[in-house]
Amino acid sequence: MRLATGLAGRVFGLVVILAGVAPAADVSWPQWRGAKRDAVSPDKGLLQTWPENGPPLAFQAKGLGRGFASVVIDGGRLYTAGKLEDGEYLQARKLENGELIWKTRIGDASGEGPSSTPTIDRDRVFAVGSQGDLLCADTADGKAVWRKSYTKDFGGAVPTWMYCDSVLVDGDKVIATPGSAESTMVALNRNTGEVIWKTAIPNGAGSGFGYASPVISEGAKVRQYVQLLGAGTGVVGVRASDGKLLWQYQKVANGTASIPTPIIDGDKVFCSSGYGTGSVLLKLSPDGEGVKAEEQYFLKASSLENHHGGMVRLGDYIYCGHKHNEGFPICVEISTGKTVWGGNMRGPGSGSAAIVYADGRLYFRYQDGLIALIDSATAGYQVKGTFKLPEVGGPSWSHPVVIGGRLYLREQDTLYVYDVKAK
Repeated sequence: MRLATGLAGRVFGLVVILAGVAPAADVSWPQWRGAKRDAVSPDKGLLQTWPENGPPLAFQAKGLGRGFASVVIDGGRLYTAGKLEDGEYLQARKLENGELIWKTRIGDASGEGPSSTPTIDRDRVFAVGSQGDLLCADTADGKAVWRKSYTKDFGGAVPTWMYCDSVLVDGDKVIATPGSAESTMVALNRNTGEVIWKTAIPNGAGSGFGYASPVISEGAKVRQYVQLLGAGTGVVGVRASDGKLLWQYQKVANGTASIPTPIIDGDKVFCSSGYGTGSVLLKLSPDGEGVKAEEQYFLKASSLENHHGGMVRLGDYIYCGHKHNEGFPICVEISTGKTVWGGNMRGPGSGSAAIVYADGRLYFRYQDGLIALIDSATAGYQVKGTFKLPEVGGPSWSHPVVIGGRLYLREQDTLYVYDVKAK
């Protein structure tokens, strides 16, 4: 009996160890910034502090190519996009070890490679190349289902730092942002690529567009897509059913690059951009048959500007990296715009900071490749651990992902995956 009990204990321990090695097949981070595009992970039971050298490395994989695209996960697979020698490719890899399953060409190679993160929707995966080539592929084998071009099909012009938007899939619609005068935003049939509607937004083809990604809002009880565009257009709300422009607010956008994904909080929209611009809180309300957006407050760049690392909303608080290309940790109360903590300190890394939230902690990925674990408590700023990526091939900009007890960090051609589950 004693032997059997001991054996059972060892077997149980082995099962626990193995369970920590391979992530569950139902792990899902299907699109840019996660299921709700809010950079909030549902994970629990994660490390609350890190060892001196950081969490253990589960595995690393090479061959992803150049680019700043992040990763998405679903169905036991991981997807990303990168620039290889003969073009830009969408790749599918095994979730347990990063081994390549298939790759499909998106379009010609250009610049630093794709910055757009793929979007998974059931049996389809969508990817945008740096030149505006939109690919819809079958998740099973990577075979192209349909293709569109932002420039050839919709009259778009490639932005200074290439197209970076990650398409949004909403039911049977794929929402993309070609940024032309006639087709600033478009809705395409998910299965065929046929145009459902086009929206021409005044100054929608202006400078500074092409870098942000749309999100869904039910503000003022109207389903709409909120997107940040460039100078002269700003942040807009487009009705989901027919593409009608419902509202726009210009002050928060700039003519160089308007980048962060807007934050949705019920009838409220929080938006920020860099290059000395600032941040705004808008409230949406019914306006006849339409919707109006009213400014609740505007924060100057000295108070809060998020360059391109993104923001996280937790309850009534916004967390992000503040200052243009700096990533100073900051916590701001949404309802008032007041700084709760931070904003005036460098933090452990240098350059901008891309962030994600999981289990009470903020993961800051700095431009220099340093990763910091920061307590999300509003009582004060506390760092709970840091480590640095083994190799950094230029600006370390790809957004981090935390799901299934693992931290995924794309660093150009290499994917680093860390085990952050508490033991």
